Amino acid sequence: MKSKVLAMFIASLLSAAPLVVAQDAGTTENSTKTNPVKKAAKKTAKGTEKAADKTADATDKAAHKTAHATKSAAKTTAKDTKEGTKTVAKDTGKAADKAGDATAKGAKKTGKAVKKARTRRSTP
Repeated sequence: MKSKVLAMFIASLLSAAPLVVAQDAGTTENSTKTNPVKKAAKKTAKGTEKAADKTADATDKAAHKTAHATKSAAKTTAKDTKEGTKTVAKDTGKAADKAGDATAKGAKKTGKAVKKARTRRSTP
């Protein structure tokens, strides 16, 4: 019986030894200074952070440029529209004057024709 208990005790010590050694070895090996995976992860995180900052700056600059260009285009469009409106108003005024003159001439001719027709009817 003593030999069975002794064998079980030795077996349990032998099976527990690798667990203790693995836990101890893991803490020294996994430090950031010696673990290449952790080093790579830190470098990647720093690189990603820098890239995000640069992207944010570039996006901000592009937004400002776009806003400036849009503002400039709006001013130009407003100015062109104003000038176009003035030109159209002048042209419309000239056309109205011509139409008015033509209407007046037509009315005079019609009036003369009406007078002639009345005088012809009344004389027979």
